[in-house]
Amino acid sequence: MPTLLGFCVIDFLWLSLALCFLLAFCVHRLSLYLPTGCEQSKLYILFQDLIRYGKTKGPLKRDHWLRVFDIPKRWFWHFYAISVGWNGLLIVLSLHMIVWGQKFPSWLTDILGFLTTGGPVAVRQVPQVSAVLVQVLLWVHSLRRLLECHLVSVFSDGVIHIVQYIFGLGYYIILGLTVLCSDPLIIEEGSPAFSLLSQLRWYHVAGAVLFSWASLLQHRSLVLLARLRTGGSGTVETLAHRVPSGGWFELVSCPHYLAELLIYVSLGIVSGSHTLTWWLVVLYVLFNQALAAQLCHEFYTSKFQSYPQHRKAFLPYLL
Repeated sequence: MPTLLGFCVIDFLWLSLALCFLLAFCVHRLSLYLPTGCEQSKLYILFQDLIRYGKTKGPLKRDHWLRVFDIPKRWFWHFYAISVGWNGLLIVLSLHMIVWGQKFPSWLTDILGFLTTGGPVAVRQVPQVSAVLVQVLLWVHSLRRLLECHLVSVFSDGVIHIVQYIFGLGYYIILGLTVLCSDPLIIEEGSPAFSLLSQLRWYHVAGAVLFSWASLLQHRSLVLLARLRTGGSGTVETLAHRVPSGGWFELVSCPHYLAELLIYVSLGIVSGSHTLTWWLVVLYVLFNQALAAQLCHEFYTSKFQSYPQHRKAFLPYLL
């Protein structure tokens, strides 16, 4: 299958998603200036219902039929559970190829071949250390988020749209495949372990450091959010929304979304920037998280009159 302008299927997929969320962000910002009464139109409500979730759905006046498609937001943990299982499997398959020289299963090579518009992985080719490190860090990120969903976060009765739920279920599956698609496989020379160790570079360390810091930022932000609903003993006292404070909440309304972007940037650094593919993923995450942060910021500013005016939504001092 030929490529267009050097783009392959997986590149078009992530670029399309990035542009869709950029368009959604722009349309939403423009909708803030619509004449009074336009927010009652069915098209406007349907659009807002598809881009909002959790507390940001609250102000939306939805018809009863739209609520049929509601899924509990607390089911977010399903996404991370799938990621831990799926990306854990891909790590095992990669290690089997590296250590024992076993080929990827035919079904996996067929999928990767379609997504990259190339052929199956050659017998003597192995993943680079960059791809393996990205796989491991992505798995660690998913495991942490899974544990936080169960042990840290305090979910209310917020909901997500079933379309968002289905998208989330498939997201980490595609993401795991993307790591392999963006990996320029190499011809194995000498022992596999030595081949991998000889590939270690400074950007692997730099990316891992940024990943660790961003993960810590996200975890601390989620802990601060959870404490808004728990008492000193850790028991849930209320499910009401309050103004978050402390840490990076003093700069932006959603530091956990900013941390998510930085985590993906760190994985791009670890990957060595060999291809455009992963940076298209980063572009998608940028627009996706910017939209979510903007909606949360609008919720806080509309609900709390004393909300700090200097806080931005997503990027300190910028957005």
